[in-house]
Amino acid sequence: MAQLGLDYPTKWGRGYSARLARNVIHSVFIGPATRRMSSLEVRGVENLQGRGPFIFAANHQSNLDTPLVLTALPASLRRRTVVAAAMDNFFMESRKAFQTVLVFNAIPIDRHRVNRRSSLQALELIEDHWNLLIYPEGGRTTDGALQEFKGGAAYLAERSKATVIPTYIDQSGQLRGPKYAKAPQYAQAPSQRHHHVIVAFGPALRSVEGENLRRFSTRIQAAVQELGREVSGDPTYGVPATTEN
Repeated sequence: MAQLGLDYPTKWGRGYSARLARNVIHSVFIGPATRRMSSLEVRGVENLQGRGPFIFAANHQSNLDTPLVLTALPASLRRRTVVAAAMDNFFMESRKAFQTVLVFNAIPIDRHRVNRRSSLQALELIEDHWNLLIYPEGGRTTDGALQEFKGGAAYLAERSKATVIPTYIDQSGQLRGPKYAKAPQYAQAPSQRHHHVIVAFGPALRSVEGENLRRFSTRIQAAVQELGREVSGDPTYGVPATTEN
């Protein structure tokens, strides 16, 4: 019986048979269904230039964010993309773990603390020229606002010299929010089976010589914030709320 959690084996998900099955699943089922219910609009594909590998650092409103981003990606990039998925949500039950790996080519990460093992696995895959989709907030937003980014994306990009693509997903929380979102304004709202969603890819970022990880992580977050303001039209997106006394 396969181990669960961080020990769940995922190498088979990158094998030929699993990749073939996944391509069929996305081409026939997930892609068309995602586009139909979201009337998906994709912006910034011109920023996905070069050989990569790419680290897609995205905001996170909904568990539908992953199929939305994967559907937005060109097929050649999607087929070489691994998804960093929360160990405690997706890898603690065997059937769910199997489906997560098969459908999304996911690997487990510990989002609550720095874990050398999960970081090393992600780094090895990037160095093997796999792209990575990661949510630096560490989970779905709990209040609708952009949460402070953790340092995983910056660390992996700096170590591997990979290119970071700031990624902004607009209004995914409204799409069947009670089932897939966590923030109250989505989870407690009526479930919308159709809602327009935009996935936007921003200009590429790379670590600069002498730049520490904290500063690089802040720069990645600022790029996602700026992309969010541009796409949503909200000039306050990403600005922390102030508490009045």
